[in-house]
Amino acid sequence: MQVSVVIVNYNVCYFLELCLHTLQLAMASLDGEIIVVDNASSDESRQYLPSRFPSVQFILNDTNLGFSKANNLGVKAAKGKYVLILNPDTLVSETCLTTALDFFAGHPDAGALGMRMYDGRFRFLPESKRGFPTLTTAFFKLSGLIHLFPRNRVISSYYLGHLSADYVQQVDVLAGAFMFIPRDIYLEVGGFDERYFMYAEDIDLSYSIAKAGYRNYYLPEPGIIHFKGESTLRTAANARHFYEAMLLFREKYGNRVSFLSRALAEAAIAVRTLRDKISSKKSYRPGNEVRDRSSYKICRELSAYSPDQPCLFVLGDHIRLEELFKALRRQPPRTTIRFKWKNTAVWIGSDDPDEKGEIIRE
Repeated sequence: MQVSVVIVNYNVCYFLELCLHTLQLAMASLDGEIIVVDNASSDESRQYLPSRFPSVQFILNDTNLGFSKANNLGVKAAKGKYVLILNPDTLVSETCLTTALDFFAGHPDAGALGMRMYDGRFRFLPESKRGFPTLTTAFFKLSGLIHLFPRNRVISSYYLGHLSADYVQQVDVLAGAFMFIPRDIYLEVGGFDERYFMYAEDIDLSYSIAKAGYRNYYLPEPGIIHFKGESTLRTAANARHFYEAMLLFREKYGNRVSFLSRALAEAAIAVRTLRDKISSKKSYRPGNEVRDRSSYKICRELSAYSPDQPCLFVLGDHIRLEELFKALRRQPPRTTIRFKWKNTAVWIGSDDPDEKGEIIRE
């Protein structure tokens, strides 16, 4: 078997539904399998999805095992030569997997592969490629300075902001939302470290792969959509988890954490907490308004797309994601876009990667 795709789901039923439709199309010419590990979801996932995707293997956990343990459980059940760790709130294009396999065939030094990621408004997500973190880079990220100086070599080093996202390159860290890894290498380095509660699992795995003598590569094409807000929210609590994960990462590999570094991180978390309190008082966020279906233009063909009009894209018949991605790169949307699969009754999308997305039912 060529590829096993492992997806950990927790309460993102309809985002996962569309992900599975796009994934099955991308795997149509491959010998592969899809394994969904459900971490005790309380939404409709466990009742709604298995009957609609009989070829998908569902592992239903009684408790939430967390990202690391659940992925390791999925990989243990996998039979493919390669494993794709994929988030449930993603859309993959038709040639995404074959492009990755072709790259591995031509690069025997590759230990893992990542892909350019776009958010729900088709804006580049900088975490598509990252450098190994330090507590200084963690401070720049937590404080928000990284967003004020996105191209600065020092301040933006966490996201490698000084490097163009438009070419193939070796990078330090790949995103856990899309990590394509030979299964033998995944097992060789021990998979995800299950001590991480949230964040840094992908950093640690990327580091382990590089430490074992392999290279991590970033590919700019064809890319994927990662709605992101379904799995990670930018909150003060999550900032705390991120900081604690950075401490674990450094201490695991023998790096001392100084008092000054801890103080800087605590200051950054305090800034984040203040920013969250201020933003929570805002009752309206431009670009993230909730609309009803009647305000959207339904696009069943790419010719119907207009960057200035809210659009609902119907996937699966006349719109191929790879062609849609090209169209959105040429003319980036300036307003809301949503997606659904043909013959389904739910539209999904997100305007802000730091907020929960929107579900529109017909």
